[in-house]
Amino acid sequence: MTTTSDTQQPTAALSLQQQFLRMFAQGFEAGPFGPHYTEAFAWRVSGSVDERVLRLALADVVERHEALRTVVHLEDGGGQSIMPAVPPELEVVGLDASPGADRDRRAEELMIETETRPFPADHVPLLRAVLGRFDEEDSVLVLCAHHSAADVWSIQVVLKDLAQCYTARAAGKEPALPEATQYRDYVTAQQEEADSPAVAASRAYWRDTLQGARILVAPVRTTDQSPATSYHRFTTEARVSEEVSRLAKATRSSPFMVLLAAFAVFTNRRTEATDITVPTFTPGREHRFQSTVGSFFNFTPLRVRLEGCRTFRDVVARTRTACVGAFSHELPLLHLLAEAPELMSSAGPEAVPTLFQAVQPPYLMEGDRYGDLEFTAIWRRVIPQPLGSDTPDGMIWSMHLGSTELVGGLSFSRHLFERADVVEQAEEFLALIGELVADPDAAI
Repeated sequence: MTTTSDTQQPTAALSLQQQFLRMFAQGFEAGPFGPHYTEAFAWRVSGSVDERVLRLALADVVERHEALRTVVHLEDGGGQSIMPAVPPELEVVGLDASPGADRDRRAEELMIETETRPFPADHVPLLRAVLGRFDEEDSVLVLCAHHSAADVWSIQVVLKDLAQCYTARAAGKEPALPEATQYRDYVTAQQEEADSPAVAASRAYWRDTLQGARILVAPVRTTDQSPATSYHRFTTEARVSEEVSRLAKATRSSPFMVLLAAFAVFTNRRTEATDITVPTFTPGREHRFQSTVGSFFNFTPLRVRLEGCRTFRDVVARTRTACVGAFSHELPLLHLLAEAPELMSSAGPEAVPTLFQAVQPPYLMEGDRYGDLEFTAIWRRVIPQPLGSDTPDGMIWSMHLGSTELVGGLSFSRHLFERADVVEQAEEFLALIGELVADPDAAI
């Protein structure tokens, strides 16, 4: 599985997820294979980081994970080729360590600076790193990958492997990680299982569930901005976070289900719709691919029907049922569209998809120690961005439930939505969440 070849491998087929992205390809200049379709994550690192050792460890993970050195071919039906390993870029920058400096904010700014730099998808490796130093014992490590090669789950896998390789290299040893399962193994498995009974059962589920469904869209208001993605971010007070968690526990739901239920009520109040199909992103991984780097995520529609719901608790129960069914029958979108070809027909030039997701990646390091270094994930992002990592035309609500607050973000196509309207929607939604979780048995 792990290749150590220094020559290019033969062209392999694309996964269904990659084929879906290819449908919207605009070459390597824009779109899902363009230079701004990136995935970045950052960690505070306590301890003295040896730059030479870090460079060796970064080369190790590129060698280990083929997806980080794979070029997708967009022409002639599509394909992908695994390229020889090349050490990734490591940029080292000094950060303001003066008394009173807001290190948390500067760390987030560094993450923004890293993810907004152009990142070509047709040159390997598809990983780069930035090490920001406040001082010898306090650093920020940002890993950025092209999103066509790695999803947010993959970035956590890369960091975990990087930390282990760094620890071995710092001790003067060769890394001794278990053999890695590669993304091409996933493509092969996907092809072999395409006609399996499990896939057939899931396709039948979606055929029944999505009959007559149309994905949620938002009407556009064309602006004078150039096409790009902007980000509005927000937080709530601790009380709201606590009440979301309490209601989730009481209803045997997850915080995501409670928040999605609130979003369904929010949509109903804005549009009067009672049959709401909200797309979300799901991991797309079986157990055997938990530690594989690649683009696995699926675009999964969650259909919530509000007819007959009297209280928010009723909506949460209805949402829980929808989520459990969808998550237990997860499939790539191309399978779903074969069963529900009209699902995307609500989207067009005048109305674009609206998605809702919870950002809770696995393996999230919170004070994890590897050798002399301690890693803590930076998941709290509050700085708005006029320009950020590209998303498809539309609007994506992203929520992260922390231990003391709810942190959210709203990415939107700045050429299709006015920022003021986006901010107003976010404020309205936050107020509604607080209202609903404070008294979930009140009439809606």
